Amino acid sequence: MLRLLALIFALLTLPAFAQPVESFDSFIANFRAKALAAGVSGAVYDAAMGGLTPDPRVPDLVTTQPEFTTPIWDYIEGRVTSGRVERGKAAIGRNSTLFASVGQTYGVDPYVLGAIWGMETDYGAVLGNDSLIRPIVRSLATLVHQRRTRLVEDEADLIAALLLVQRDGQSPIGSWAGAIGHLQVNPSNVLAHGTDGDGDGRVDLHNSLADALATSAKFLRALGYQPGLDWGMEVVVPEGFDYLLATRTEMRPISFFAERGIARVAGRSFADANLPVFLYVPAGKDGPKFLMTQNYLVLKGYNFSDSYAMSVAHMTDRLKGGGGFVDDWPRKTALPNLAQRKAIQQALLTLGLYQGAVDGRLGPISQEAYARFQAARGEVADGFITGASHDALVAASR
Repeated sequence: MLRLLALIFALLTLPAFAQPVESFDSFIANFRAKALAAGVSGAVYDAAMGGLTPDPRVPDLVTTQPEFTTPIWDYIEGRVTSGRVERGKAAIGRNSTLFASVGQTYGVDPYVLGAIWGMETDYGAVLGNDSLIRPIVRSLATLVHQRRTRLVEDEADLIAALLLVQRDGQSPIGSWAGAIGHLQVNPSNVLAHGTDGDGDGRVDLHNSLADALATSAKFLRALGYQPGLDWGMEVVVPEGFDYLLATRTEMRPISFFAERGIARVAGRSFADANLPVFLYVPAGKDGPKFLMTQNYLVLKGYNFSDSYAMSVAHMTDRLKGGGGFVDDWPRKTALPNLAQRKAIQQALLTLGLYQGAVDGRLGPISQEAYARFQAARGEVADGFITGASHDALVAASR
């Protein structure tokens, strides 16, 4: 779990924007040695990479990912819709034997897999959309050339995609970021965890739902998924609670929070007072609040955006027949734009409260830094960064 936490925080502190340092043709020529050293044959490299041109869609997509540009409530509600929930129930029902078998074999909640399936490809519906699903070697080559934050990972994925070409004799197809199949697994993890779920002797995440489910289940287990453990629960936090305790750098038993007045919503009881959790308040004291387990962090290992992980968690509950969150989101709150988000991080840096990148991505590290700023001013230190936060921080850092 500590390794997963370290990975998540490392990703969240990296700068966000693309920084190409050479022409695309030069990159193709220079990357060849690295690919061959990793086991790609010269013939495969030249056939797959020769004559490629950059995908013009990719640079904009790198900087406009909705996980980082949309309020969390809009992101969740735009994806966990009643229509998608109903389609998901029907899709899981049509494949109930397969889902039950994968769940039993790998110990992963079938509804978690169903939720990821719905989030990633709308239960396979987008896999035939040529504007979204294309050969990934070109997309990944463009990403590596752009040198976005995930350069090391993108290079590994490009090499993995070439190794898949070498293994299967054809270029895999997937998203602009290189993810493959029904549950959108990146090429490196296809190589590491790819599983023949239908027994046909091949691993084909695009055309075989069985392969895709088995592969993602195996991947989740490798990330530390604990069988039988839920992602977390919505809770009520009392007035006067010290929100500086809402940190994911330390897991504490539920009893720690219960002793400080935190309770489950709707009068529900805690099943295990010793269960390690952390308190997460994505929209501050006036929004829904959660005690999260390690399995929530595993969802962030699948995709490190909290908006994504929360959507998968909530979709899991909805597919099981659960309802919406009890507390509503602070929808009328004015939120900072990109320039203001960067100014907020710069101010926190200037004040000595923040050591991360000034990239406009306000993740847990920025939020915890802002919570310390709030505490120093005698405010409720819930870490919720708003438009008013920008004004206060800029004024304080002058």
